[in-house]
Amino acid sequence: MARHNREGRGLDQQGNLWRISYQPDWLKHVKISRALPGGRRRSSLTLFRNPAKRAESEPGRSVRTRITSADGSVDVSLSLEDPNAHVEHIVVGIRRTRGRKSELVKLVIQGGLPGPKP
Repeated sequence: MARHNREGRGLDQQGNLWRISYQPDWLKHVKISRALPGGRRRSSLTLFRNPAKRAESEPGRSVRTRITSADGSVDVSLSLEDPNAHVEHIVVGIRRTRGRKSELVKLVIQGGLPGPKP
């Protein structure tokens, strides 16, 4: 049986705080990616890593994750039905606007936390 979501947090490349609500038996980590100045390359950073090394129980039928920025400019909630446990990762692209500046921020929600020991 799936357990209730846990709360985590992390800092991105620019020092901004993000909050992550995640399923402890599915989520491995969340990465954030954004363009570097000049736009030719992207910077990728692990925003949050699940402190658990293994799941305590099998994940539930649905994958639920919520990611919010502390400044309130981003609030993304995901809920995905996965009865056969095939979802390994989810990529979300967000157009974030601050003043006159706009940037594409990509969040990679990585699942696949190893299952409980038999």
